[in-house]
Amino acid sequence: MTSASAGTLAYERLHAIGPEFDGFLSNHGPMAAEAMVRHGHSDLVGSWLDGYMRRLEEFPSGLGPIGSDWQEALGDLRRVADWTAFFRAELGQRPWRQVLNAWWPRLLPGVVAAATHGVIRVGHAVRALLADGDDPSHLAELAHGLAYWAARWQTLPGGHAGASAVAAASRARAATPLDSLAAIPRIAEQAGGIGDRLARLGALTAWPATLAGFSVPAAPEEIRAVLAELVDAATVRYLLYGHGNGVMLVHSATAPSAVLRALPALDHGLWAPSLAASWAASSALTAVYAPAEPAPRAQLQQPPGGQSREETAREVFARAVEHGDAHVIKFADTAVDVFMRTGNPDAIAAAFRAAELIEP
Repeated sequence: MTSASAGTLAYERLHAIGPEFDGFLSNHGPMAAEAMVRHGHSDLVGSWLDGYMRRLEEFPSGLGPIGSDWQEALGDLRRVADWTAFFRAELGQRPWRQVLNAWWPRLLPGVVAAATHGVIRVGHAVRALLADGDDPSHLAELAHGLAYWAARWQTLPGGHAGASAVAAASRARAATPLDSLAAIPRIAEQAGGIGDRLARLGALTAWPATLAGFSVPAAPEEIRAVLAELVDAATVRYLLYGHGNGVMLVHSATAPSAVLRALPALDHGLWAPSLAASWAASSALTAVYAPAEPAPRAQLQQPPGGQSREETAREVFARAVEHGDAHVIKFADTAVDVFMRTGNPDAIAAAFRAAELIEP
């Protein structure tokens, strides 16, 4: 079975299911299935979905069409079916890249929507479209991803997620993304759900400076390089800090990774605010979930040795699929990208760490 046909079958099954379940948990099925297809595990997607979909809920009903008053519907989960119908219509009338580029800057200030699952789902959908082509099921998945992002749209305290991009573009880079993540302050009380935690960022004195202090270069290729470095940094930091919250800190890496995957389909003028928003998402999750102290390296599992980079990458992703949890699969997807790009064994060790911290 080709990747395109495997992805199509998975999407057709999943599009009858809602984007959330148990009141607030995101449906990770489309994202994990796309990752499995991309890494050569198309033959296992069906059986994985058989188990995963048992917990999911039917697709909700809508309230009414979305039109010129679309801004009033942002962040209203009751309108997710309406948003889905809206984006399906948009994608039926215009090329998908045009729709993406029109709506990306409108949705980007709400990058933390649904704990960043909105942008992550869109990033997976874009990667599938670029790799497999724009058949109706792949276009429908982009509509579902954009709709979920819009329905869960949420801004961060401290201003527009991409507002620092213009101001920072003219400054020389003061620190690497790894150094910048290491310097992020933490909220005083790391307790409660993500909504409560993100709200506390407004009381964190150093938070506005954290948002504005990340330097965004002007040249597109430099932007791409810095965004890749941010993904690399967030991934390897998970190895030492993932114990703060094994599930939630996965997204400090997978959110900017989703943006990186979407860059080829975005106009260059959107790259700088996309990097700034990626920084906002990663730094926010770090501030509200990462512990102050790292885990002792002596207690951490070491990656396998004596293999080629490609063999190691295949093994770590296969282990993630065997584990079965969608977060473990999605994080391994990003960690493999990082390892193939950098050769840093900590990326592989971080993927194994996620499998330890998150229950199968």
